[in-house]
Amino acid sequence: MVAEASCQKQGKERYFKKNFSFFGVAKLRQQLCKAESDTEENRMIGETERLRLREMTEQDYDALYKVLADSDIMQHYPYRFDEARVRGWIQKNLERYRIFGFGLWSVCLKESGEMIGDCGLTMQLIHGEIKPEIGYHIRRDQQRKGYAKEAASLVRDWAFMHTPFNVIYSYMKSTNEPSCRTAVSYGGHLVEEFEDKRNGKTKVFAISREEWEQKKRGQL
Repeated sequence: MVAEASCQKQGKERYFKKNFSFFGVAKLRQQLCKAESDTEENRMIGETERLRLREMTEQDYDALYKVLADSDIMQHYPYRFDEARVRGWIQKNLERYRIFGFGLWSVCLKESGEMIGDCGLTMQLIHGEIKPEIGYHIRRDQQRKGYAKEAASLVRDWAFMHTPFNVIYSYMKSTNEPSCRTAVSYGGHLVEEFEDKRNGKTKVFAISREEWEQKKRGQL
């Protein structure tokens, strides 16, 4: 969730061929790439009982700044977020949508439409390998209400329903206990711990497609 994989800089087709050739480029592009549109309906990813997830826009800056510029929320990141970095965060996710068809999405309260954070699927470099990862950040005054679990569970379902990935990950500093709890809450289990030069001791959680299917059937 910390270090962005450099695969975004590769061309879409070149990246798919290099990393997911066994699925077929055409199939992946059909699954992951959707027509660009500014309409709210087409930018909607999904919803839960209390939340809606949609693609970010540049108009989300003020709401997102309240999340990313909060030093308590982002204490496990190696740098502080100023205006330029928050705007860059939005642009990075707009680029992810264009390249992969997914990224971090805006988490909005269903009742009011207010954006309270972000959550989504990104490609991250985890212990030397590029893997699909669920990341999440919720505004401080909206934490401890189950929103991170709710949003991450929706992203988990979306990932297994709309991509061919067979395992989905979340990784974080070992000291980031709230993030660890969220990973467990959506069904992830600890699969690896390693020392990272940038982030120190790092924990990796994962859930497989098979485990997700068993969970849906009530077997887990």
